[in-house]
Amino acid sequence: MPQNLEDRLTRLEELTFFQEERIEKLDAALMAQQSQLDAVEQELASARTVIRALRDKMAEQPENGLPPHFMPERW
Repeated sequence: MPQNLEDRLTRLEELTFFQEERIEKLDAALMAQQSQLDAVEQELASARTVIRALRDKMAEQPENGLPPHFMPERW
């Protein structure tokens, strides 16, 4: 094989190696981001549950009632 072809083949092999290495790093980063996204989605679902519970609790209370700190039976 002529030297020029050998050099080109060697260069292509080097590029392929580095591309495979980059792909592996990108895949690992993508997997880490997906794990973080899953955790955030779980936290969001929990927060929504808490907000719904608070909203329901507030809906059960009378709107013009006395504030909790005002207790006339103490006086």
